[in-house]
Amino acid sequence: MGPMRVMKILKCTKSVLPGFGPTMGYTLLYLSLVVLIPLSALLLKAAGLSWGEFLGAVAAPRVLASYRVTFGAALAAAGINAVFGVLVAWVLVRYPFPGKRLVDALVDLPFALPTAVAGITLATVYSANGWVGRHLEPHGIKVAFTPLGIVVAMTFIGLPFVVRTVQPVIEELDAEIEEAAACLGASRWQTFRRVLFPLLAPSVLTGFALAFARGVGEYGSIIFIAGNMPMVSEITPLIIITKLEQYDYAGATAVATVMLVASFVMLLVINMLQKWSRRYAE
Repeated sequence: MGPMRVMKILKCTKSVLPGFGPTMGYTLLYLSLVVLIPLSALLLKAAGLSWGEFLGAVAAPRVLASYRVTFGAALAAAGINAVFGVLVAWVLVRYPFPGKRLVDALVDLPFALPTAVAGITLATVYSANGWVGRHLEPHGIKVAFTPLGIVVAMTFIGLPFVVRTVQPVIEELDAEIEEAAACLGASRWQTFRRVLFPLLAPSVLTGFALAFARGVGEYGSIIFIAGNMPMVSEITPLIIITKLEQYDYAGATAVATVMLVASFVMLLVINMLQKWSRRYAE
């Protein structure tokens, strides 16, 4: 194919979308209306506080307790999902069994289910007279209306992030790697720890970070099962809602600003993990 033929093909090729200028303009306009302007309004409202007032709002004992509950429960739930999410993804990829499509679809249920419905369902199931709670109560294990209930709710909504992040990586793993390790005398644990886990680690960390970020920002599924006791089982999003109901807009925006900064940090960590994961895969 000669140079003139190539030039004619390039000239005839038209992009489906408009050029860079209009497309970039629409993108910035959309992001400004949906993201930048609301966040700027939040920061401007918080900027109206003096430094002492800001610290007084974000470092009050009740607010600090909500930070510990929110981030602690999200960390615990993400850790649980990092373990069992890998197990679920492994079963879905490596083993054929009846009802596999149904189980695979159930993994995405927390995405589609309204959070309020999930919270009411979990509170009903894990209450003292619920299907699961009635068996735990005699052993002194209380889930509903305790901090443990918050962990359960965050685990429920965070599971898909780990499974869907790890599942494609497991699909790309060649089973011959495990067979070669077995032929060299490695046990199952050694094969997983030294051969498989280094390959899965980047995706597991990414799924862990996504589940953690999702848990920190969760509200609807938690308030029904948490009990919402100040200093015990009160999450930070509920603190913000409470301040808004009390017309303490300055205090609500101050606490929301802290959560916004935490969200930006988590997004930065997630992007770094994804970049590292792609580089590791190459």
